[in-house]
Amino acid sequence: MVLAVAVLAVAAFRPFPNVPPDLRPNIVVILADDQSFDSLPHEPPVMPRLQAMIEDPDDHWISFENAFLNTPLCCPSRATILTGQYSHHTLVQTNGLANLLDDGSTVATWLQGAGYYTGLLGKYLNGYPFGHSTFVPPGWDRWLGRVQAAQSNLYFNYVLVDQGFPVPHGDAPSDYSTDVYAAAAEEFIRTAPADEPFFLLVTPSGPHRPWTPAPRDVGAYADMPVTAPPSVGETDVSDKPAWVRALPPMSTDRLQQLAGIHRRSFETLRSVDRLVGGVVDALRERGVLDQTIIIFFTDNGFSFGAHRWASKGCPYEECVRTPFFVRVPGAVPHVDEHPISNVDLAPTLAQLAGTDPASPVDGRSLVPLLEGSQVTAWPNAVLLEYVGDLHIPPWRAIRTKDFAYIEYATGERELYDLGGAFGRADPGELENRSSRPRYARIQADLAARLARLAG
Repeated sequence: MVLAVAVLAVAAFRPFPNVPPDLRPNIVVILADDQSFDSLPHEPPVMPRLQAMIEDPDDHWISFENAFLNTPLCCPSRATILTGQYSHHTLVQTNGLANLLDDGSTVATWLQGAGYYTGLLGKYLNGYPFGHSTFVPPGWDRWLGRVQAAQSNLYFNYVLVDQGFPVPHGDAPSDYSTDVYAAAAEEFIRTAPADEPFFLLVTPSGPHRPWTPAPRDVGAYADMPVTAPPSVGETDVSDKPAWVRALPPMSTDRLQQLAGIHRRSFETLRSVDRLVGGVVDALRERGVLDQTIIIFFTDNGFSFGAHRWASKGCPYEECVRTPFFVRVPGAVPHVDEHPISNVDLAPTLAQLAGTDPASPVDGRSLVPLLEGSQVTAWPNAVLLEYVGDLHIPPWRAIRTKDFAYIEYATGERELYDLGGAFGRADPGELENRSSRPRYARIQADLAARLARLAG
């Protein structure tokens, strides 16, 4: 049940264009990498500091229960986050197409142009720095961007471009990348100019494969139970599309291996949790916590064996859904059920900054939801899409609170009655009902709405 939200208590959080710049909120966005939706919240807690804050009735966190990723893949998702455009509009539809992003018009340039002091710490886009060792994209005052290399270099033995200068890091415990970004985030907060608001985007690698916990966290969750839903290792996939039917059944050994990897991804999130806690502490110590909006989510999810799939890019819950939490000073903590997407972030940040996007956006600002305004015309569906790869054919989908409808380039269709509108609830997407007569009308409606959204 959605609880009422208090009207924001400070004039600074009435984010309209006529608000004086010195009263606009600071904004901190923390973006995890490949974080599974089941990790937050989780019992016992995987991210104890963040989960405790979210569940604290005296804190100010809003939990978006139906938050999704337009494309569940790193680079397309991040391009959408930066621009507010669907991946078929950014043209960044795979991890190898970052060069197609118009980095001259992103949230960084919009907010910098509106008088914000901006910073990015961590991962930018796959392939960065695109052959130019000192490249810093437009719009960023403070830049500490990781050079994209092999996955084995995400946590140790990597290179950061620090204000245009390559800085190598080794394999000492102090080089663990999430801790380096955490320290840089706290420094940014301490030293950001006092006469202008700031926007900070922190993008740690955790918990991306190879799921490497900080040295102090290795084995921390060795005894933590990892409960696999019925979709993991799904035995009967006869109603699934051909790409799923082609996946081999999962043996007990494979399922145990995936459970171990899943647990290790949880351990890798412990350092991300400390990063979040350090950011909150630094904001409090500077005295600006109550003038700062904090947003936490991930670029895409990850499937640890659901429907026999172990990766991302799939159209199912495990790949497309994200934890999404926002701390808004003055707000009463509550759960918001409106369907939202990462395409909504950029227009949200623009409105919070009292400016307009400098290029067209597909998303809409979440500010009315953050303010607790009565929203009667919010769309009840989001568009999901993927250009496909060697295993998964191209697909597009529409998600509502109650239904998942998927269309493949192969002509195959999937329809899941998540909430049990016309039959047994199927939140695990185990029963494809696209061929059931009783679902013909709702499927036709979803297909028409999908065509309009994807147009």
